[in-house]
Amino acid sequence: MSLRVLVPACVPRRRNERGASALELAFLAPWLLALIFLSIQAALYFYGRNVAIQAAREAVSQLRLAQDAATYDSLLPQVRARTTDFAASVGSGGLNDPQVTFGAQPHYDERFPRTTVSVSGKTISLIPGLDLTAHGTASGSVERFEADE
Repeated sequence: MSLRVLVPACVPRRRNERGASALELAFLAPWLLALIFLSIQAALYFYGRNVAIQAAREAVSQLRLAQDAATYDSLLPQVRARTTDFAASVGSGGLNDPQVTFGAQPHYDERFPRTTVSVSGKTISLIPGLDLTAHGTASGSVERFEADE
């Protein structure tokens, strides 16, 4: 008597599963790689955003020292150049082609002097054709030094 006759027909026979894990990996690997690349791309975007915010903070720190409108206006070109250099050098490529803007209208309000600086630039892209722009804005009141009365 053979074993085949003793095993009932309703019990399924075990199939040969050689190569099944390789096939599963072939289906999952592209999705895993895409997830890894998207995670790294998100990290690079947030790094570029942090560089933009820090550059804007540095510019506000420099503009807060302007005591009057004439000093404020004379500082704008220097601060723009320094902020652009800062964003390009500190970022080590994290923020490319930084653009610096000073509020909606750069002005000096005598009663409540405030300054706002925005920095934006393109971040590093791992995915061809994906252009992400990071923005950072900072604002603060201008320091006022007055004589004691």
